[in-house]
Amino acid sequence: MDMSRVSTCSIALIHHPPEKAFEIIAAAGYKKVDLLEKLPHLSLFPNECDPAVIKAAAEKHGLQIANLATYVGGGQAGRAAQWKYHGWEVPRPERFTICGFSSDDPAELERELEQVHRAIDLAVFFGARSIRVAAGDDTPETLDKVAPWLKRCAEYAAEKNIIMGMENHSAGLSGQPELCVELAEKVGSPYFGVLYEPHNLVHHSGTDYRAALEIMKECVVHCHFKDGAPTASGEYGFTMMGEGEIDFPWIIEQLDSVGYEGDVALEYEVEEVPPEEGLKKFYDGFAAMW
Repeated sequence: MDMSRVSTCSIALIHHPPEKAFEIIAAAGYKKVDLLEKLPHLSLFPNECDPAVIKAAAEKHGLQIANLATYVGGGQAGRAAQWKYHGWEVPRPERFTICGFSSDDPAELERELEQVHRAIDLAVFFGARSIRVAAGDDTPETLDKVAPWLKRCAEYAAEKNIIMGMENHSAGLSGQPELCVELAEKVGSPYFGVLYEPHNLVHHSGTDYRAALEIMKECVVHCHFKDGAPTASGEYGFTMMGEGEIDFPWIIEQLDSVGYEGDVALEYEVEEVPPEEGLKKFYDGFAAMW
């Protein structure tokens, strides 16, 4: 495993402004960052943050912004489902559509499309490889509704050479491997695919991460990795990297077999150890596997 492909998600340091977060990430050994679309780290709206300032801060600390962890395509629904899991509200929800590409309102659909284009343009500005997108409100019933809009997004992404990944993040559409593949096939573009997240598959949808990868591996365009194991309460908890039960060498072997050459983002969510201390241990634990 080439560790130059490894980044870390900025979510663990969202309580720090970008420059401080980047300083901590660089000191932990990372050369890349997976930037969360949440203030103070990033906003889609120019009046809320200056991308040039963020880019300069990353460059100051020798970091490449590799992926934008946006929620475009999902509107308020895409953000609320994930933000409330972390105890966050969606500030000024009127900035976003209600349910992204699951909407029946033509004006809302066009508005969401503009936000996807904005995220893609930001990725180009930062020199990022990819962005995260959502499939509307993530309900399986809307798959055929969101597919044509994601196809339009993929056409724009292809023009800009930016890859879009839908993260395995729930028990809904994005947490069901067969539906993820079906959606990718209907979009029909190498610029759209699955952001594979083994821990989320186990934790959120009770899906075996190995079986899921066997189904989805040819559609994987990006990865978020965190380790975990069952807790005494029966929940699937978080562990330091290498101390859980997820077999990352096996995962990389499977991805190598289909020619995956994209980034791997380590996502730190271990509450017992502050990220200021734990990010380096996380990086070192992953590096020790190779």
